Amino acid sequence: MTRAEEFEDLRPLLFSIAYRMLGSVSEAEDAVQETWLRYSTSPTRPRSVKAFLSAVVTRVAIDVLRSARVRREEYVGQWFPEPLLTDPYADPERSAELADSVSMAALLLLERLSPLERAVFVLRDVFGFGFPEIASVVRRSEAACRQLVVRARRHMEAGRPRFEAGRRERDELAGRFLHAFEDGDVDGVRKLLAADVQLVGDSGGKAPQWGSGIFGAENVARVLAALVPPFLQIGGVVEPHEVNGQPGAIFRDRDGKVINTWALDVLDGRIQTIRAVLNPDKLGHVGPVADAWAVIREANRARRPAGRPDERLENGVVPP
Repeated sequence: MTRAEEFEDLRPLLFSIAYRMLGSVSEAEDAVQETWLRYSTSPTRPRSVKAFLSAVVTRVAIDVLRSARVRREEYVGQWFPEPLLTDPYADPERSAELADSVSMAALLLLERLSPLERAVFVLRDVFGFGFPEIASVVRRSEAACRQLVVRARRHMEAGRPRFEAGRRERDELAGRFLHAFEDGDVDGVRKLLAADVQLVGDSGGKAPQWGSGIFGAENVARVLAALVPPFLQIGGVVEPHEVNGQPGAIFRDRDGKVINTWALDVLDGRIQTIRAVLNPDKLGHVGPVADAWAVIREANRARRPAGRPDERLENGVVPP
């Protein structure tokens, strides 16, 4: 095989490592491209191309994480990973674990780890690399890598939910929820929400938002019931779609442009969290991005009597 063929064969794995490290589709793609540039210009051929490329993409991702710390700290509002519609790396024997490791909840837990802890955890617990390989990647001893994994697992386990739904149960419940949502069935929606459900969004200060979030089944059901009829009335579309290995949806305007994505956490037989990504900078890879402000203004006009604009839109808050 040529170098290009070897690289393309491993591209799905490299992207999947980088995305779990960075939580960004665009940054992961850049890390993979940088890995190719380094491989294509390397004067020697490694004995294990997989080990070499995995090491390079991980080191690139670690550098990006370190440089991104300040940007993350200065981010406006809640930060979520960029939505991933399809994970290119597949392992039939570990499909459930791979899907769980790319969920919004898991990626947000990874944010608690240092770059080295994150790298070692991803390589070991997600992709099954051996400690000798990991030690070579992060340039630490095997003993140090084992300690890093122990610390990373401790952080991850401390934040994991106590009850997790099976995939079939989760998908079935999410389907019922989205149908009730589109039908404007307030009672149907409310019955599927956990008592302490959270509806939270990442707008980055560049799209309408729900303030710091909406909490509680009654409040969330009321907001959803108020928003969906006028949204559908103006031609909006709710497209059920897996997002980050979880049931979710893509919201589009009448022209098919992307407004936001939803990822649903299903725990103990109820919708526990709805995470919406509205920041247009994080949606370009999903498709052409809509003007969310214009959509909200049009939907607001459709649901309110003429001459009664909602002033809260001026502050960037989606009204209930």
